Amino acid sequence: MLEARELCSGYGQVDVLRGLSVRLAEDEVVAVVGSNGAGKSTLVRTLTGLLPVRSGRILLDGDDIGSIKPHARARRGLIMVPEGRRLFGSLTVRENIELGRSALAKRSDPDPFEVLGDIFPIIQEREHQRAGLLSGGEQQQVALARALVGRPRYLLLDEPSLGLSPALTSQLFETITKIRENLSIGILLVEQMVDRALGIADRAYVIERGTVTLSGVAADVAGSSEVRRSYLGDISGSNDAVPPSGPA
Repeated sequence: MLEARELCSGYGQVDVLRGLSVRLAEDEVVAVVGSNGAGKSTLVRTLTGLLPVRSGRILLDGDDIGSIKPHARARRGLIMVPEGRRLFGSLTVRENIELGRSALAKRSDPDPFEVLGDIFPIIQEREHQRAGLLSGGEQQQVALARALVGRPRYLLLDEPSLGLSPALTSQLFETITKIRENLSIGILLVEQMVDRALGIADRAYVIERGTVTLSGVAADVAGSSEVRRSYLGDISGSNDAVPPSGPA
């Protein structure tokens, strides 16, 4: 289990996360949604050690990992796919993916291209092509494959659909579903496409101003009036009570 308890973090003098608590099991997909600037990416960066914990705790299987370095967290199975993919454009697809191989990998381990070929057909088709020549959707597949060869137990995806066309976004979510079906890992999905994220998640958290404002089963969160109005474009009436007006 990966847990953040009463987590506070930020940049400079600014607190972005303010007592935020989330949890992720190894065999579930958890969506984290919210408006721009709500603290979603800050959460991912803090969980992976790129930002320091100001207060609160990060627990991995009950151990407090809040003070250990990012590479040590990665060795324990906590791996992020950053916003923007961040591939090396001059390197081939194979070379980019090999960079993600776990330091614990052995020569006798199966070729990752064979292991991941069913999930990412593109990595075998374009194995020797430079990554900079791929489309945005293809680059995102390479970024996901690079993370998976690191043997994650918990995969943190930071805005994976950013910059993708609707068609490529659909392919991306199909790929995430394949990962979920084929690998027993926990996936924390920070995503701007709220409806798509909630559609494949088991549970969800809504974050605003660095705190959790709503959480629960993803289908229930998607059906809440708050989420329908704020993120899904539902301007129809709701069952929410309307405050009484004052005297005429």
